[in-house]
Amino acid sequence: MDPSHPYLAKRGIDRATAVEFGVGFYGGPGLLRERLVIPIRNARGQIVAYAGRALNGRPPKYMLPAGFRKSLELYNFHRATASGSPTVVLVEGYFDCMRVHPAGFPSVVALMGSSLSLVQEGALLHHFARVILLLDGDAAGRAASQAIATRLTGRCSLVVARVPYGVQPDEMSTSVLEELLRLEMK
Repeated sequence: MDPSHPYLAKRGIDRATAVEFGVGFYGGPGLLRERLVIPIRNARGQIVAYAGRALNGRPPKYMLPAGFRKSLELYNFHRATASGSPTVVLVEGYFDCMRVHPAGFPSVVALMGSSLSLVQEGALLHHFARVILLLDGDAAGRAASQAIATRLTGRCSLVVARVPYGVQPDEMSTSVLEELLRLEMK
């Protein structure tokens, strides 16, 4: 796998972050051929699936193995819990997570979508006292933030970070992410 593929740089993921997360372009044979491959690990750090991101517009945009249930895992959860932080940043996608992590917030997890399952909710509440929601600034992300905030209010310390309308966290510069999240951490 190639962790220096130009697509990663285009998304703001440097080589060191790609290597740390095990992400890279796969040109070999098989189902994930010519896709960016993203390993998904469980709470113990064991690989449970690979997501394959199409780079050429070929559907589906993301390919996951048959039978894999995103609702049972949180992307990067093993690193977030190992950080020892009582606070977790919750984002929607893989690339959001890979942009927030090197901005100085290793305690970041991704839903791999915009809905929070009961299993994911339980894991968050069990391991973290504070949740910062940093979902996309589009209509779906704002609706998801509201729905998740309603479920978590009163069960943990909760902050809903306001991402500008139409912007995703992975589109924000490292300095903007740092500033936004440092304000929310106070």
